Amino acid sequence: MKLYAHRDFGWKYDLPTSDVIPEAQDLTASSSALPSSIGRIHFEIPRKSIKVRGVSVTGGAAIFLYIFLEVLPITLNSIARGWHSGIEITIFGVVIICAAVWAFFPLLRMDLRLPRNEPIRFNRARQKVYFYQYRFDRLYPFGSKGWGVKPVAYDWADLTAEVYKVYAPMGYGGLIENVMISVRKPGTDEVIDRLFLCDNIEQGKQYWALARLYMQSGYDAIPDAMRPVQGQKVGNGLNPMNYLAPKVQWPTEIDIESRSARATDEVF
Repeated sequence: MKLYAHRDFGWKYDLPTSDVIPEAQDLTASSSALPSSIGRIHFEIPRKSIKVRGVSVTGGAAIFLYIFLEVLPITLNSIARGWHSGIEITIFGVVIICAAVWAFFPLLRMDLRLPRNEPIRFNRARQKVYFYQYRFDRLYPFGSKGWGVKPVAYDWADLTAEVYKVYAPMGYGGLIENVMISVRKPGTDEVIDRLFLCDNIEQGKQYWALARLYMQSGYDAIPDAMRPVQGQKVGNGLNPMNYLAPKVQWPTEIDIESRSARATDEVF
């Protein structure tokens, strides 16, 4: 298998390329890897880049409460006594407050503004893939230019699925798995974008195998067990933060394009 340039840290291997038709054993009726909708022109899979919403809000609120009750009063008292009488305490307090705001505000903002679902649409007629992509910029946590839903579309032939494994001593701890979709610049091995698919390797394999089968062989090739039940709804669970998250709303132009074929296309 060809190795493409610019792999991220933790890369282990690539899944089969987009032109490889999956074997029957590559597809199983896993309830965790079913498309949310499927038709003759396009199919859509759900995607969530945050496992549990609200963690950042809860943790950030606790840290800011500690700063408000402990660090801020000490800093203000030091300033009131005069800059030179407590310069070390003043500088330390200001640095702690600024660092906390810079570190946690982006997490709070993502927790509150990240859509409840970030679907991916595979359009067989156009041979394009549309990502409902949420972008964020931690260097500019208070800005708007680098934040928000910015859907992107790429040619199916330029996509590669990659498996990443990283052992993290902090945060989630233990082994962190991610399946990413990298986008190559047409005609080259240069990776111009990398997008999250899922955080479970087996689920990622299923989604990628399903995508390859659909994009190459069409709707009729999809096993009945892999088709979602008509009218099914994906619940938001018991976490109230899921209900506060913005709903998916594709821009009108890209919504129509991603669900339709060109006038000259014949769909099978």
